[in-house]
Amino acid sequence: MEIGTIFRRINHWVARPVIFLIRVYQHTFSPDHGALKHQNHFVGCRFYPSCSEYSVQAFQKYGFVKGLLKTVWRVLRCNPWSKGGVDKP
Repeated sequence: MEIGTIFRRINHWVARPVIFLIRVYQHTFSPDHGALKHQNHFVGCRFYPSCSEYSVQAFQKYGFVKGLLKTVWRVLRCNPWSKGGVDKP
């Protein structure tokens, strides 16, 4: 097996527990996905999909390394001065 193939498999394998942790966050603490979403005054994310859902999609599509970089860049862009909009990984 080639080194590149091994790296890709490990890269996607490492992303799985990260995706699991993001899903736990979404179902518990997330203001727009979580169990208490109807009890807070959170307006919603500026972007579609939300930052956490974007992260899941990025990790699934690109694996851990590139998924992490895309997630960090997305979170940095998610601020009050951003217009937001549709942003797919």
